Order: sequence, then C-alpha cells, then structure tokens
Amino acid sequence: MIPAPIRLDIFSDPVCPWCYVGKANLDRALAQHPDHPFAIQWHPFQLNPDMPAEGVAKRAYLEQKFGGKARVDAVHERLRESARAAGVEMDPDKPQRMPNTLDAHRLIHWAGIEAVHSAVVTALMRAYWVEGRDIGDHAILADIAAENGMDRGATLRLLQSQADADDILARDQDARQKGVTAVPTFLIAQQYVVSGAQPVETWDKVIAELTGQA
Repeated sequence: MIPAPIRLDIFSDPVCPWCYVGKANLDRALAQHPDHPFAIQWHPFQLNPDMPAEGVAKRAYLEQKFGGKARVDAVHERLRESARAAGVEMDPDKPQRMPNTLDAHRLIHWAGIEAVHSAVVTALMRAYWVEGRDIGDHAILADIAAENGMDRGATLRLLQSQADADDILARDQDARQKGVTAVPTFLIAQQYVVSGAQPVETWDKVIAELTGQA
C-alpha cells in the first residue's frame, strides 16, 4: 500500500537569499530520499510588500536598511559562506535591482497550475541570485516561463494584466495573519512549522520520522 502524500507548504520569496539556500538544502535531502512523502506547494510572501512596482536600486536600499556599506558587506559575506556550505552558487552583489515580487509570485502560481512549480521557483531564484536578472521585469519573467516549458506569449499577456494579483495579495496577507513573519517557512502536514534555511540533516531526520525509518 502506497502511503498518502504529506503536504509540505513552503512560504518564500525569490529575493530572499535564505529561501534560495533553504530550497537547495531541501532539494538535496529529497534527492537522497526519492521515496520521500512530500507533496510540495509554494506560497507567496513578499519580503518587501511596499516596494514600488518598478523596484529600486538594490545596494542603496540595503545600505539604508542595514545602516551602511560595511554592514551590507558583512551580511553578503555571511550569505556567501552559507551558500558555499549548501553547495549553492550565489553572488549577493550581482543583482542591481530590488524588485517588487508580486509578478514573480503570480508566475509561480501559474507554474503550479502547469505542474512546474518547483522548477520555476528554482529558475527565479537562480536568475536573481546568480545571473542578476531583474525578476520584476515582465519580459524576463516571460523568458523564465518559456525556459521551463510555459507559453511565453500567454504568460506575458497575463503579466501585463492584473490576473490573479488580488488573489496573491490575499494569500500573502492570510499567511501573515496565520503567523508567518519571515521566510522561508515550512508547514509540514498542516501542523508542524519549521522556519529558516534548515540543513540537509534536519530534512533527513524529518523524512525518516515521517516514513517510519527513525
């Protein structure tokens, strides 16, 4: 008898570096356990919900947020170390823009409908953190959709409309009302909350417990 899948709800934002590291760790754990029980669903959470639609210059934004160049440099070095430990390629200085991610979350939603959820999430994170692409730009989002098997023209037309924007905003607000305050946040079986970029070993233990191998 095949056990029923267990929901793993993931709240994230593509411009969250810890979401990128956390996803890489989870992906490594899942690859080591091909019989894992998870059915993964991605959910929107905007780190910067008040970001202008056109985005802002990333470095200036972060220096104002963290209190100067030295502090941003320190945060970026910590990110590089964490990324290396997770086997993730990342250059925190590569992105030049801090985008509004509403449209990226709309793309993730449509990717879920076409069963390429996780692939598009990975592509968005890699586009931002490795390639420095502006994932607030409609043309770039449409390119990422096409690179993952979605129809570029249809995606671009949707992006240029307000399709599903209200739904994404409502889901973001609902997550906050339910207690999500930072990302990544993982909700296991709609009961157990795990926060932060957890190491592979943590997911190994979780999977072992869920599959009765602990």
